[in-house]
Amino acid sequence: MTSSTSTPTLEQLRDSYREDKARLIAQLRTPTLSRRSIRGVLHHFSDLADALLRELWQRAGIAPQASLLAVGGFGRAQLFPYSDIDVLILLPDHQDGADCTPLQGIEQFISSCWDAGLEIGSSVRSIHESLHDAAQDLTVQTAMLESRLVTGSGALFADFQSRFAAQLDPRAFVEGKLLEMRQRHSKYDFTPYSLEPNCKESPGGLRDLHTMLWLARAAGFGSSWRELADKGLITAFEEQQLEANESLLDLIRARLHAVAGRHEDRLVFDLQTAVAETFGYRSTTPEGRRLAMRAGETLMRHYYWAAKAVTQLCQIVRMSIEERLSPRSHELIALNERFYEKAGTIEVASDDLYEREPHAILETFLMYEQHEGFTGLSSRTLRALYGARDLMDASFRRDPVNRATFMKILQQPRGITHAMRLMNQTSVLGRYLWPFRRIVGQMQHDLFHVYTVDQHILMVLRNVRRFFMAEHAHEYPFCSQLAGGWDKPWILYVAALFHDIGKGRGGDHSIIGALEAKRFCRAHGIARMDAELIEFLVREHLTMSQVAQKQDLSDPEVIKAFAERVGNERYLTALYLLTVADIRGTSPKVWSAWKGKLLEDTYRLTLRVLGGRAPDAAAEIEARKREALVQLALTAQPFESHKKLWDTLDVSYFMRHEAADIAWHTRHLSRHVGTDKPVVRARRSLAGEGLQVLVYAPDQADLFARICGYFDRAGFSILDARVHTAHNGHALDTFQVVAPAMQEQYRELMHMIESDLAQVLSQGGPLPEPSRRRLSRRVKSFPFAPRVLLRPDEKAQHWLLSISATDRAGLLYTIARVLAQHHISVQLAKISTLGERVDDTFLIEGAELQDNQRQLRIETELLKALSLNP
Repeated sequence: MTSSTSTPTLEQLRDSYREDKARLIAQLRTPTLSRRSIRGVLHHFSDLADALLRELWQRAGIAPQASLLAVGGFGRAQLFPYSDIDVLILLPDHQDGADCTPLQGIEQFISSCWDAGLEIGSSVRSIHESLHDAAQDLTVQTAMLESRLVTGSGALFADFQSRFAAQLDPRAFVEGKLLEMRQRHSKYDFTPYSLEPNCKESPGGLRDLHTMLWLARAAGFGSSWRELADKGLITAFEEQQLEANESLLDLIRARLHAVAGRHEDRLVFDLQTAVAETFGYRSTTPEGRRLAMRAGETLMRHYYWAAKAVTQLCQIVRMSIEERLSPRSHELIALNERFYEKAGTIEVASDDLYEREPHAILETFLMYEQHEGFTGLSSRTLRALYGARDLMDASFRRDPVNRATFMKILQQPRGITHAMRLMNQTSVLGRYLWPFRRIVGQMQHDLFHVYTVDQHILMVLRNVRRFFMAEHAHEYPFCSQLAGGWDKPWILYVAALFHDIGKGRGGDHSIIGALEAKRFCRAHGIARMDAELIEFLVREHLTMSQVAQKQDLSDPEVIKAFAERVGNERYLTALYLLTVADIRGTSPKVWSAWKGKLLEDTYRLTLRVLGGRAPDAAAEIEARKREALVQLALTAQPFESHKKLWDTLDVSYFMRHEAADIAWHTRHLSRHVGTDKPVVRARRSLAGEGLQVLVYAPDQADLFARICGYFDRAGFSILDARVHTAHNGHALDTFQVVAPAMQEQYRELMHMIESDLAQVLSQGGPLPEPSRRRLSRRVKSFPFAPRVLLRPDEKAQHWLLSISATDRAGLLYTIARVLAQHHISVQLAKISTLGERVDDTFLIEGAELQDNQRQLRIETELLKALSLNP
């Protein structure tokens, strides 16, 4: 550690250790370091810690009967720069409690470790205590499985190893670790394809590889890939692949630690580019792409491919170990001349089946769907598929038999989702469906998708499939009702597979995807009418969402134009089902009950037009009024109590509000018409999410801004706003709002809003400055340039303001404040939040909008206010 002949002080030891560690970390930052060298670097980190531990152990004067063991990852002698240094101080049984000298030495040792810069996790146990704790806790048992002697008594360590091995139950250990792995995978939605994966814990990460080696070690099959190959559990090729992918993941994790300067195993957005640069990656434009591939995107694509390979290979290792442990429970049952059933999995009849009969590759997945009860593919089948990837070339894709089999896979009544996921995991889907291969591991540089493109597509396919499954009818009742009358579910499956397949190529991915879908339909002999529907769905898969969330659904012309674009009820139903599935598949944060209501309203309104009912505003208003009066009568309202309020309201109010809302407004406002005091009422939203808030007050230019400002300060998010000015100069505004803990505290929140918002509106005064809060890492990593578009509506009576920007606290208030400063009133606000991006549309009016120079000033001020760095 030091060249000094004198005994170094703790401070000198610490400085020397940190200097040596810093040199190794600097080495990790150099692109010349290869994946083949990473294992040696990790050993060097471990050796540095070992040397310092031995020095401190000796200084502490601990009794020679004790041992210092490295456990866990440190026990593998693979120490990452900022990983925990876990040690076990092992004592012999029957220690004399009267002799406290060894314990005093241990306390000194642990204290000196921290003083010398070693952040250790330590435990002190006798052999008996260690074995007892291992029997009670699988995590402790696993850590001890990898223990190694650092210093101290070798005889004590040998005794511990012997007794630990005798106590270990391989079958119980394997069962427990596999259950633990499944629980861990569930935290990551069973996918390695999240945009910020944990390279250690996520499916396909290092922990999966470590788990396989733990299983093998516990079962006595070896503790390295080489030993597993020697025992015949894996092939030489699989050994090579496991070593290569483990080395890549080791290198990524080590460089992630080096770049972060701390223990960080998540490939978070703000570190991806920095880690990529340590590999020498730079932004490029690969062949076949029009958009530059960022350095971070290149890194992540390599990571996803490695994680995918690890997932496949670990399945093979796991099954091989299970078969060796319980050989009698894996008897073969013939399915046909090519396949067997083996313990609930599909087993190929021979290792070279796919080489002799390439048609059997796709037949494997058709068999999987057709035989109920299969849980997956056997290790032998997975191994055969892994080795058959190069067989799936252009001629394989053009083969009529394979095309027919693929269509049968899509048209089966069950198992579609699992089959497609299994095909993707085994690389068969991308090899057969070549455009799909281009988006495997493709990141999505936006603020609302949380999965890679291929994973998102499979999530959308799963969502569509659930519409047709009775056990999921409670999730999407209306969608399930429509799906019940749909005759060809596979049409929607194909549309789901292709809807985003054109991403990453530049241009409109919907148009690119529609062309790919058209080629697919022609190649697979799909009938013209079905092919046209599939092409329409892929091309228009964003349209319904845009109409529902950005346009005024109370305007008959909007619904009429959308109905003309859709054409008929069949196309409308298919587009609605795909749209719901698509939004639900982007991110858990994107879908909301309010969006569900907007989409369902759009569907029902459009269906009426397609059914031959021409939009008749007068008839619709009269129907809503009659229904509202019926509801008012049920609440014992005085006869004609509604007239005073309704006489102040015009056609636009009744067109924009449903009968239930009109009745609610009337019930609370009939006695306050024309009052000078603000009236605020709140109730649980009829959409099933959040609160609906009614505000009635004398109109003023900054009223909308004041209301938005209150909701911002109170921690509410506005989902929708409908603003109306009555003939008597009063504003009647309705807001849909949500907040954290809404379900548990909605009554308290309702009372708070009714009291506090009324008080805020009564006080007046200048508008406060918008709040500035910390931006998320995701927003910082994917900056989104704000866009502002101001144009007259089709009737030239109002102006449409469209805004796209990065979402943040107080954004709506920021917009409203700028408009208020220019005396612009908001008639309608459509708030569309997509993860951490917003696409808002406002119907506005004001004198300043008639002047081109003032228009330009308003747009400039909005852009400045929307900027993350104004």
